Amino acid sequence: MSTAAETPEIRRKRLRFRSWHRGMQEMDLLLGRFADAHLPSMDAAALDRFEAVLRYGDQDLYGWITGTQPWPPELDNELTRQLTEFTQRGPEK
Repeated sequence: MSTAAETPEIRRKRLRFRSWHRGMQEMDLLLGRFADAHLPSMDAAALDRFEAVLRYGDQDLYGWITGTQPWPPELDNELTRQLTEFTQRGPEK
């Protein structure tokens, strides 16, 4: 969670690091690429939602992001739909 002394830029860097340094290489790629593409334009509310996603384990996230399992209601929001769509679309060419 963000602290009062943490600037938005520091927070984005921290979330980017957490996205690229997961337990599963697949999750590093899925979350890291999404973070690289979307963190710079996220407002504080979107950063809160993304940080909430990163609190979950890789196995759960992988199922949700790839669409093999539905997102839990507390995480079903615009950001997670964007994350799922980004993953299904694949890396930009």
